[in-house]
Amino acid sequence: MRNTTLCYLERDGKVLMLFRNRKKNDVNKGKWIGIGGKFEEGESPEECAAREVREETGLTIENAKLRGIVTFVYDADPSEYMFLYTGGVSGEMIPEDACPEGELAWIEKEKISSLPTWEGDRIFLSLLSKNAPFFSLKLVYDRESRLTSAVLDGKELKAPFEV
Repeated sequence: MRNTTLCYLERDGKVLMLFRNRKKNDVNKGKWIGIGGKFEEGESPEECAAREVREETGLTIENAKLRGIVTFVYDADPSEYMFLYTGGVSGEMIPEDACPEGELAWIEKEKISSLPTWEGDRIFLSLLSKNAPFFSLKLVYDRESRLTSAVLDGKELKAPFEV
């Protein structure tokens, strides 16, 4: 089991997204995701989120709000608990090409759904866009990276997995 954070940061009606294209052997390669990463020893979820935002963007997260917990089950890999945050930002962003993970871009909210993302991400992005209350979402992927099951607040979602 591992713990991670993922943050969707807003400024001027846009969301900071990361196009993963720079790391070798990256499970997220070719996908747009939020900003985040793995916990370091002794970190709280809030500390991890703040550190990851700072490291990957140079920005400081403001008014961070924990919106949900996503449990990822991916074939034989260890499961992952991801703490999902939204918030604003302050400070100056690093140059867009300086992030070691990929390309950073401010995307208009209504255009995010047209980006290449994980199928399960579309579920929690929809919940965030609808300002849903705190949620627990379990996403199960097979070894071909296909979403095979989604459970929202203990209730199985039917395919196609939409909320």
